[in-house]
Amino acid sequence: MTGVRFGVGTAAVLALAISSALGRAAQEAKSVRADLKPAATRTPAPEVALPDASGNILWLSAFRGRVVLLDFWATACGGCVQEIPIFVEMSNAYKARGLEAVGVSEDIVYEDLKSADEAWQKVTPFARERRIPYAIVMGDSRVAADYNIKALPLTCLIDRKGRVAAAYLGVVDRNNLETNIETLLAEAR
Repeated sequence: MTGVRFGVGTAAVLALAISSALGRAAQEAKSVRADLKPAATRTPAPEVALPDASGNILWLSAFRGRVVLLDFWATACGGCVQEIPIFVEMSNAYKARGLEAVGVSEDIVYEDLKSADEAWQKVTPFARERRIPYAIVMGDSRVAADYNIKALPLTCLIDRKGRVAAAYLGVVDRNNLETNIETLLAEAR
């Protein structure tokens, strides 16, 4: 009988490669897509007025005229952590064309923390380690209610006129997100 023989090391590498490929396929299968709402049916995004780590208030309305990727996330949320590199990449690739990414940490509620200070102790090193180039603010119960946050991650695309154009509940499908961003950037102001 003729066959291909693998050494123990080769078999382990092959098993790892198959496992990695299956893991990637499973992650991709879990990603969510969102259709852009027709412009005429989009509703105004609720205002976000939240503090960053320095205590400066970020207003969502300050980004009117830009497309906003608004990411609600937490440091201990596996899906949230999984999609952050996508948002970093999108922010870097599209910022000059009019995309503004904003991360809204929901760590206080997600981890049942006592204060924003306690949450920033987790969020600040997390953001630094991942070299997140966009603004991060600390969420509160008002914004969670305004955006009807029932689970994380939640990502909203806001058009140049400040209206919710799409919402992703779960890990975003990278290709779908990029297509939607491209479409929104091409829309008239």
